[in-house]
Amino acid sequence: MMEAQMQEEDQHHDVEGQHEDEEMATVNFQSLEILQEHGIAANDIQKLQNAGYHTVESIAHATVRKLSDVKGISEAKVAKLKEIVKSMVAMDFRTAADALEDRKNLVTLTTGAVEIDKLLEGGIETGSITEVFGEFRTGKTQLCHTLCVTCQMAVTEGGAEGKAIYIDTEGSFRPQRLQAIAERFGLDPTLALENVAYARAHNSEHQMELLKVAAAIMAQDRYALLVVDSATALFRTDYTGRGELSERQMQMAQFLRQLTRLAEEFGVAVFITNQVVANPDGMSFAKDSTKPIGGNIVAHACTTRLRLRKGRGNNRIMTVYDSPTLPEADAQFAVSGAGVCDATE
Repeated sequence: MMEAQMQEEDQHHDVEGQHEDEEMATVNFQSLEILQEHGIAANDIQKLQNAGYHTVESIAHATVRKLSDVKGISEAKVAKLKEIVKSMVAMDFRTAADALEDRKNLVTLTTGAVEIDKLLEGGIETGSITEVFGEFRTGKTQLCHTLCVTCQMAVTEGGAEGKAIYIDTEGSFRPQRLQAIAERFGLDPTLALENVAYARAHNSEHQMELLKVAAAIMAQDRYALLVVDSATALFRTDYTGRGELSERQMQMAQFLRQLTRLAEEFGVAVFITNQVVANPDGMSFAKDSTKPIGGNIVAHACTTRLRLRKGRGNNRIMTVYDSPTLPEADAQFAVSGAGVCDATE
């Protein structure tokens, strides 16, 4: 009798744990349609959506000047919108204790390699931008592909039970690689591919436009990951020479600002790759004479920055280059036919 009662209690705890995991995996953003209840016309909501605003939070976080730029939205309407969303989105001071509680419920995505997950204290963080940079053939794109699958797994298994969006600027996206990774993690390959929305960006303006489309997609369903591989390549080729440098940095800053907005608004992990350039300041015999491109603009926008370099054979080395919480350290992983895995001896 007592054993049956204990089993029932265990099952009850398991169900409670599952509910907690489900709560952790959901993101609290409010759809723009809610504003109709507050007297905002449907055609005004449509105009805002066409301009890339799909949630109440996006209106709250936008400046008055940006909202005034939307065609058909007058200054009086902007003032009314701002007044309405003020009561719907918490943007005031709160205690550090509350912020700590939020951090405890933060979902991380497994990379597929145990040592890398240990290095990152769980995996790739949701709700912020993580940048990975390194020379060619260091595993940047393989990491992107692996995360597209692991983000779909259960929270208890290191996933976030969400879909992925992949913006490819270099033509290196390979769906067959996703199939192999899905099989490795015991997921249905067909379903795993269905859960990844893919777009090929052809220039820096198109790349920026795709973020508007991504916001619309994410407002419709549960997404956990946004990949941009690579975030800087098209800016590097569209703006050349010193004369266009300041314009390039300005456009890149706008792109990264939009990524930050999407990370905070939808609670997704934004994972971007970056290229490197030879560092003229570094000596030729120095340990690493390359540096990531984009300068301070990229450095300040990304929460976590990770450097990749080649190791022996298929092994690669990841180093925490910059992070507000992680100590500077490194760990090894390997690149295989089924994505990122543990390092081989």
